[in-house]
Amino acid sequence: MGAFIDNLRLALGTLVANPLRTLLTLLGIVIGVATVISMMALIEGLRMRVTSDMSALGANTFEVSKWPSGFGRVNWREIRKRPPITLDDLEALGRLEHVLESSASTGSWAETVANERVTSDPNVQVVGATSGYPTTGALEIERGRFFGEAEELDGRMVAVVGADVADLLWPGQDPVGLTVRIRGRPFRVIGLLERRGTFMGLMSMDNLVVVPLRTFRSLFGNRRSLSIQLAADDPENLAELKESAQLLMRGRHGLAAGVPDSFELQSNDSMTETFNQMSVMVTLAAFAVCLLSLVVGGIGILNIMLMGVTERTREIGIRKALGARRLRILAQFATEAVVLSLIGGLIGLAAGFGLSWLARWLSGIPTDVPTWSIWVALLMSSGVGLLFGIYPAARAAKLDPVEAMRAD
Repeated sequence: MGAFIDNLRLALGTLVANPLRTLLTLLGIVIGVATVISMMALIEGLRMRVTSDMSALGANTFEVSKWPSGFGRVNWREIRKRPPITLDDLEALGRLEHVLESSASTGSWAETVANERVTSDPNVQVVGATSGYPTTGALEIERGRFFGEAEELDGRMVAVVGADVADLLWPGQDPVGLTVRIRGRPFRVIGLLERRGTFMGLMSMDNLVVVPLRTFRSLFGNRRSLSIQLAADDPENLAELKESAQLLMRGRHGLAAGVPDSFELQSNDSMTETFNQMSVMVTLAAFAVCLLSLVVGGIGILNIMLMGVTERTREIGIRKALGARRLRILAQFATEAVVLSLIGGLIGLAAGFGLSWLARWLSGIPTDVPTWSIWVALLMSSGVGLLFGIYPAARAAKLDPVEAMRAD
């Protein structure tokens, strides 16, 4: 233990004597560790946000849609050839066992809404939906009510607005009973949705207006494919309901065995799994950058250690003449290399925490550094120091003491 403390003291003294050279040598290790820490913090924060936002959408719901979520590689030319999802599909799916509620919806993502005084930017989502949409979409009404089945079937000109739309058109007022215009047509506001915030910190879930599906189709056309939302009567029955829905839709679309589905089944779990798969790829890329930077840093450590051996040849010879064994000399220079790389790892760790805090402050996306990434980064940096420090340490240990003491 005393020998280790002596080696550590000698290593720190050598590093303090050459601070600028040391910091320049450590630059590769600092960049590598900072990259890993900041990327892992961002990925972990996004994962927590996705999990939280998905749970807010309901744990017992899923969606049947013509269109995929858009993650990964998608052959959109083939997707467009799929048959549309229709109200007949909604009726058939709604009769399945374990269905608590079913709804259909479609939407337009870049619409302008207005009242007598204010006109919004063309960024409002207008959704046409059936009366069961609040249950399947996990929507809560803050004031007023949602439209009923009769209003949906009659195509009434009524609307339920999100909090962002209400804040823009009627700041400080109760919007229920007022009029909102969509494409020049007046809609009576009958309800205000509870504020839900943003999805993954990027997209507001409150900048929307929901109208009856039949009314939407009269205004926007009825050629759009629908998305059908199904809520299971119990989360434990969700998997069985999804399987039943898949079999039913394959039969309705006339798909033979072995032919891929011509529709998508999307649930919170599937979207979270897709995000996790993407995050694995990003993690691997971050570690690849880290390894490249660590190799560069390791080469720097190799150079500075070889230079140190050359500069301290006489010192090594005197120590060996006084009885220092080869193993003690080897341990001294190996400890110096590991301490050097660990200092770089700690500086990179601090830089990574700083970058993650800066990303959270600038973007609002939560960041959280997982504990395992700290240990991995430090182990990788110290391992690089040991790996690239072994050769200079062995070279120092092999010096002949008589020849070493003759060195200038």
